[in-house]
Amino acid sequence: MLQTPRGGAGHGTAAADRRLMSIGTVLNELRDEFPEVTISKIRFLESEGLIEPERTPSGYRKFSPEDVERLAHVLRIQRDHYLPLKVIREYLDALERGERAPLPSLGRQRDAGDTEGQDDVEGPTAARVGRDELLAVAEIDEVQLDEWETYGLVAPLPDGGYDAEAITVASLVVELGRFGIEPRHLRAMKAAAEREAGLVDQLVAPLRRHRNPQTRAHAEARTKELVGLTGKLHSALVQTALGVRLP
Repeated sequence: MLQTPRGGAGHGTAAADRRLMSIGTVLNELRDEFPEVTISKIRFLESEGLIEPERTPSGYRKFSPEDVERLAHVLRIQRDHYLPLKVIREYLDALERGERAPLPSLGRQRDAGDTEGQDDVEGPTAARVGRDELLAVAEIDEVQLDEWETYGLVAPLPDGGYDAEAITVASLVVELGRFGIEPRHLRAMKAAAEREAGLVDQLVAPLRRHRNPQTRAHAEARTKELVGLTGKLHSALVQTALGVRLP
């Protein structure tokens, strides 16, 4: 017999029990949108306080539809915004309290005293991620992170934290590792990325140095556009070399 779900009793409890799902069922529910999700990932998110499934007397997890919806929301934010779990938890908790909370953005913090152009920033900016939080988000250990830093795949900021790009890189390195691609194999990709970055920087540097804030904002938009185009070109060239066509 299940423990009494929150907010239900008697007849309502029985109805609620029939709606509860095992962790395996939840995994199947989520895999269409999140093919990379695993049972260990779900357990990890629970340990971080992102979800609170019911427990049977024998300790088995039972998830309500609301748990699954919240879990999908967490995974979606992680995938699309690479926010730290603490920030995601605080954001979702605020929504559940009925607060109008904008989704934070994670990026480089401004230098002290740099207030010019702040009106262009949308929503609050989350703090940089600490080393322990990066390890938790990527689900890696200290040895792995040290290895990645040795190969230049991620690098700490001067204050010892990591920015949003480091979270993105860490997530992708983990995914590639599942296919047997090791960090040492990624050195060539790192070198190619740095060459592409140098080319983009040459094109937008004059705009970034301009005194007009609107021109500098245009530099940011132009950089994003060029990064998108170079990424598409890279993908097309790899597909051509392999003789495959991805959807």
